[in-house]
Amino acid sequence: MNLSIGDLSRRTGVKVPTIRYYEQMALISAPERSEGNQRRYGKADLERLAFIRHARDLGLSIDEIRELIRLSHHPEQACDGADRIAASHLASVRQRIARLQKLEQELERIVSHCEGHTIGDCYVIRALSDHGLCEGDHPPA
Repeated sequence: MNLSIGDLSRRTGVKVPTIRYYEQMALISAPERSEGNQRRYGKADLERLAFIRHARDLGLSIDEIRELIRLSHHPEQACDGADRIAASHLASVRQRIARLQKLEQELERIVSHCEGHTIGDCYVIRALSDHGLCEGDHPPA
């Protein structure tokens, strides 16, 4: 397999500048170059980029991905490290979901109280202007 960066981009759905960024971040190796100085990628590069794309789609950070890649170089080891990363990320996602649910509840409450027909009577505008009108403290999105 001898893919150009454009071919690699099309096959993985990762944009060319992002591929270059991943190279700079050492998530994928600097590719071999053709005689015309074009990047040339192989099957391993395609698989690595697909792994990174999937991990990013799941919201894993660059550092988490870097650690998972490092762990993948030692297939004989126990998968405790990978499990720890995934469990930590899951906990973070659950915390964000909980914050978003609180925000959703507060926004529903604010919207349901708005019966004004003009901006001067609008509860949404008043609530956004006066945090004291909120039902409770809510975290930022």
